Amino acid sequence: MNLLKKITFITVLMTLLLAACGPAATPTPEPTTPPPTPEPTEAPTAAPTEPPAPTGLTCAEPIKVGLITDLTGALAIYGAHILPSFMLGMEYATGAPGSAGEKFDFTVTQENTFTLDNCEIQVFVRDDASTPDNTATLARELIDVEGVDILVGTVSSGATATLQGIAAENKIPLIVAPAAANDITGVNFNEYTFRTSRNNYQDAMNECLYLTKQYQTFVQIAPDYAFGHGSAEAFRDACTLNGGTFVADDIFAPLDTTDFTPYMDPIVNSGAEALIVTWAGGGFVPLMQAATDQGVFDEMALGATFIDNVLMPLWYGNAVGSTNGILYHWSAPNNAANDFLKAEQKARYGTMPDLFAADGMNAAIMLVEGLKATNGDASGAALVAAFEGMSFEGPKGTVFIRPEDHVAIQDMYILKLINLTDPDANFYEFVETTRPEPPCLLPEALKDRCGDLPYGSLSGQ
Repeated sequence: MNLLKKITFITVLMTLLLAACGPAATPTPEPTTPPPTPEPTEAPTAAPTEPPAPTGLTCAEPIKVGLITDLTGALAIYGAHILPSFMLGMEYATGAPGSAGEKFDFTVTQENTFTLDNCEIQVFVRDDASTPDNTATLARELIDVEGVDILVGTVSSGATATLQGIAAENKIPLIVAPAAANDITGVNFNEYTFRTSRNNYQDAMNECLYLTKQYQTFVQIAPDYAFGHGSAEAFRDACTLNGGTFVADDIFAPLDTTDFTPYMDPIVNSGAEALIVTWAGGGFVPLMQAATDQGVFDEMALGATFIDNVLMPLWYGNAVGSTNGILYHWSAPNNAANDFLKAEQKARYGTMPDLFAADGMNAAIMLVEGLKATNGDASGAALVAAFEGMSFEGPKGTVFIRPEDHVAIQDMYILKLINLTDPDANFYEFVETTRPEPPCLLPEALKDRCGDLPYGSLSGQ
């Protein structure tokens, strides 16, 4: 069978999974500056069309926010999604433009200032290049030197694990965006860590809902470390609950594997209809090459979830007409926050919001809603109490912060790829919205926090 016709997207592609993996890849020379900033294509508006009503907040001192993301490292392409969307989210949520005017200052030398009633909110940007050691240094600098009250970030899940430990030590709330590893609100959970990003279980549940409508039998390969095992478990559980069957044991290969030929025979011999691949890093390319050379795609289908607007035309040129899951695309939701994000990013930066833009805007909205709920009290104790169980409206509609484990319950999407040439990345036709609710993955010692939620793997319930 023609390989190009058999590609039906099933799992998580390398570039999407990079944001969810623990170890950071070796930084690449580009992109080095986020985000693309061509001349504005239309006049930006000065403020949201429906600014929030005044809350009467008064703060004696500015509230300080430290935003740590990747500007120059291996995941800088995703940092470029977060920076404009977070700043636009701050503007939207506070009802007033930031101090930087039409375009926000994304350098590490100048804070962006917002005003919420009589409270000043300062946002400090730092670049960790997706390196945990950098993340630790910057977090401590933001806490000890700048005196930040709240942290937001970062892209790499490995760096995020470092960040959440430092936040907890200092009793400072951390809003995670866009890292997706289950462990963040699972085995690494602490009371100060929250997320607006989805976790990998939500990816798997969204994907398997549609995947199992096309195939019944599966086999999968994943990297042999915590992230790979967690992702494989999530896909096995979610697809099994939707009626699928895994006809072979999951196959794990070391993360630094470059020759995948020895792993292809058990895949081919499994007799599965579809191969699910979870991989992060440069190994994805030789894995796919080995599968092609060994005839895997003559026997079964392969695929990956839709990814960011920039890379879609590079990876999916022969996949027009396919249908699959995605965590966010600007064309899918229909609400005021998404309308604001689309209009303002296009006007100011000449691009449409990309894959993780909703995570960034949601982090800003959550932060501001928390400050409103505490009447401007930015202490860790006050904000933790405000964030747990919070619901707010963002570009993906209603986001609910589950109080048990701080997972962000949110909409995700099934879309059909109809073109890859639209200049605004209007690539898709809407199919349906899903709202995955994953199990509680807290460590055994904290199991009681899960309450009535399904605990551990879904297939075990």
